[in-house]
Amino acid sequence: MDILERPATVTQSQRTEIEAQRLTTHETRRTTVPAMEVLLYQPIPILDHGFIRVIDYMGDDTAVVQAARVSYGAGTKKIREDAGLINYLMRHRHTSPFEMCEIKLHAKMPIFVAREWVRHRVANLNEISARFSILDNEFYLPAPEQLGAQSRTNRQGRGETLTGEESARVLDILREDAERAYSHYEEMLNENIAGDTIDPAKAGLARELARMNLSVNFYTQWYWKIDLHNLLHFLNLRTDRRAQHEIRVYADAILDVVKQWVPLTYAAFMDYRMGAYELSAKSLAAVRRMLRGEQVDRESTGMSPGEWRELMETLER
Repeated sequence: MDILERPATVTQSQRTEIEAQRLTTHETRRTTVPAMEVLLYQPIPILDHGFIRVIDYMGDDTAVVQAARVSYGAGTKKIREDAGLINYLMRHRHTSPFEMCEIKLHAKMPIFVAREWVRHRVANLNEISARFSILDNEFYLPAPEQLGAQSRTNRQGRGETLTGEESARVLDILREDAERAYSHYEEMLNENIAGDTIDPAKAGLARELARMNLSVNFYTQWYWKIDLHNLLHFLNLRTDRRAQHEIRVYADAILDVVKQWVPLTYAAFMDYRMGAYELSAKSLAAVRRMLRGEQVDRESTGMSPGEWRELMETLER
C-alpha cells in the first residue's frame, strides 16, 4: 500500500499540496539518495492522527567518509572500505563526520510527546503557534493495549494493561474531556476552525489565551532539523524499550528513514550502539572474573543491585 493511501493523517488541502510538491523536480549537482527521493514529502502515519514527513536532507554515507578523509568528493573508495571506515568511526565515537549529514522533518504529534521530544536541545525547530492559528480538533486516544497501570518497579513507566470496564471508562473520560475542552475552546474564541464567527454579538477571547484550555493530548506540529550524529543519539534513547510508547513509535519510524537514507551508517549504528552494551569498570572486572571460571556474586563486585541486575540481563544469566 502506498503511504498516501494509508489512513488519513492530513487534510485534503494538505494532501493536494503534498502531491503538487512531489510532482515538482529540480536539477541538482548535489548527492541524492533514490530511496529518499521516493520518500520526500509523503506522510508516514503514526498513532491515530500523527505523522512524520521528510522535507529535505543533505548528504549520505559518502558525506560521512569524505568528511573523515577530508577528500575532494571526486568519488569514494569501495563500499567495503567505506563501511569499514564508518564502522571505525562509530566504534571509536568519532562523531564529527556524522554531523556533515542533516535531515529536516515535518512531525505531527500529541503535545505531551512534543514536550518529551523537545528535551533533546540539539536541533532546530519551529512549532505551529496557537497564538496565530486555531488548532485542529484532533486529540490522541491510546489503543486499549496501551492503557497500562503505573509500574510498581519503574516510577516513569507502565505496568500491566488495564482491562474491562476500567479500560473502557478511561477511554471514555479521555474522549469526553477532550471533546468538551475543544468545544469550550471554540466558544471562547467565538470562532471555528474555518474562521467563521460563531456569535456576532461576542468579541471572543484572544487565541493566545483560549489555547490554555486544551489538554496535552491535542496534536501539535513542527519542522525539526537535526544533524545525523545528534539524530542517532536521539534514536538510541527513544527507541529503547524503556522509552514511552508514544515517542518510541515516532523514533522507530525515523530509524527506518535513517536505514533508507544512510544504510552503512545505519548498520554501524545498529551494531555498535543499539546492539551493544557499555560496561562500567566494575562490570568489566566482574565479566573477566566469570571468564576465568570464578563464582561471582554481586556483593563481591561492589556493584549496585540495579547495575548488577542489568548486567545479568545482558549476559542472560
